Amino acid sequence: MLKRLLLLIWITLLAGCAVNPVTGKKELMLISESQEFAIGREQYVPAQQSQGGRYVADPNVAVYVRQVGMKLAKVSDRPDLPYEFVVLNNSVPNAWALPSGKIAINRGLLVELQNEAQLAAVLAHEIVHAAARHSAKRLQQNLLISASLAGLGIALDDNDLRDILVGGAGLGAGLALAKYSRDHESESDHYGILYMVRAGYDPQAAVELQRLFVRLSSARQSDWLQGLFASHPPSEERVRANQALVDKLGNPGGFRGEAEYKRAMKHLLATREAYKRYDTGMKLLRQKAWQAALDKARSAQVLEKNEALFYQLEAEALIGLGRKEAALRAYDKAISLNPEYFALYLGRAELLRSLGRDAEAREDYEKANRWLPTSVAHLALADMALKSGDRRAALEHYKIAAQASGETGKQARQKLQVLEAGQQPGRYLKLETFTNTRGEQFVVLRNTGPVAYRQVLVRLELMNASGKVIANERLLFESAIAPGGRSPVSRSRVADQAARIPGTRMAMTILQADVVE
Repeated sequence: MLKRLLLLIWITLLAGCAVNPVTGKKELMLISESQEFAIGREQYVPAQQSQGGRYVADPNVAVYVRQVGMKLAKVSDRPDLPYEFVVLNNSVPNAWALPSGKIAINRGLLVELQNEAQLAAVLAHEIVHAAARHSAKRLQQNLLISASLAGLGIALDDNDLRDILVGGAGLGAGLALAKYSRDHESESDHYGILYMVRAGYDPQAAVELQRLFVRLSSARQSDWLQGLFASHPPSEERVRANQALVDKLGNPGGFRGEAEYKRAMKHLLATREAYKRYDTGMKLLRQKAWQAALDKARSAQVLEKNEALFYQLEAEALIGLGRKEAALRAYDKAISLNPEYFALYLGRAELLRSLGRDAEAREDYEKANRWLPTSVAHLALADMALKSGDRRAALEHYKIAAQASGETGKQARQKLQVLEAGQQPGRYLKLETFTNTRGEQFVVLRNTGPVAYRQVLVRLELMNASGKVIANERLLFESAIAPGGRSPVSRSRVADQAARIPGTRMAMTILQADVVE
């Protein structure tokens, strides 16, 4: 997808300016609407998966958020966009929008809001980002600057994930977390309030929300700093601008929906303590405090029995304690509660592989990749394919895993080079000739590759100026040739003739080369 965009950007420079569908201003727009739709469609699921997957313990929460979102989308300046609204299972307070109206709000933000009007303020703000094509323009700007994904100036909160995402999966995750310009934030504040009024909500809730954000920002709460405040930085200036607009509109009032919001969020608010215990458990897990992490997981399960993440935490703590069979049962439970989250399959696959159950592990790695492709899964699939003798499949998986920037990507690149060296020895074995004091010609093979070779059988051909073969011979180099080393010298009849006959050239073909394991 990215390569197609890079090509089309230069072609569409001829397209000139387009009118912003929200502001009515003319502006340079090189990403077409069809490309915008494709980005949103292709990146929405990877962006969700990279940030915890969907919250499914209480499906009614997502239904409610979608109803509020669609109510606002219908009165937006682009009501025909294929809007979608999801709730992510992430404690970090955040919300984001991808091109074409693909919007998400985190569980961690929902528990901070007080009423439906505040939820409408958040969603209306994100709808403007989509309707005004802010995400598409942000991508366009960075592509023009760098013409590469590396120049997007975006980063995932989870460094481990950033290092293992492959293919185009990192693009959506990065777009979701990237910072907006001050102008884009101002536009989304302004038009978001107008959308709220059109939908019948009290716009004062947008002012209240910004005041809350400023207060929390000044307190420098770490979860907020890495979430909403990183991509949507609050300020007193934004509070004043929002209040001025509400005053200009005559303080119209409108629906606030406190009771409706509390009713819709009843289960989520009732289980808030469970997620606090889980978050603490995850910190303990990173500290390798296995038993303490296990205790937190099980205490969270008491408060919320339908959350897959709590059983994943239990499984990882049990693995740390060496109780792998019990961990497997915990992973089975987690997947039964949420069969649409990549990390559960990836974790169970790693566990199954450590138990020697490769066939089951392979199935889970493949399922994990269907939700979110990672170098971890592709590297494991490559290793297992190579073990079973399927070099072609191994090669494909290594190539994909090698795209990642982390340690697994590095391992994949090394293994890919070794595998290619075994399949294409001609790329690494170079023929050298030299003459002794009696004028006799000898040849030697120099190994420029990463693996050692032995039993190397080569065919040497001597061709005249017209390319016709006039002599040939076969030479066998039996001894191992180490990486960077040379073979023992071999007398060559063809090399002798090449030295004596003007206008001829010698060519080498590798007929056989065994890799030294």
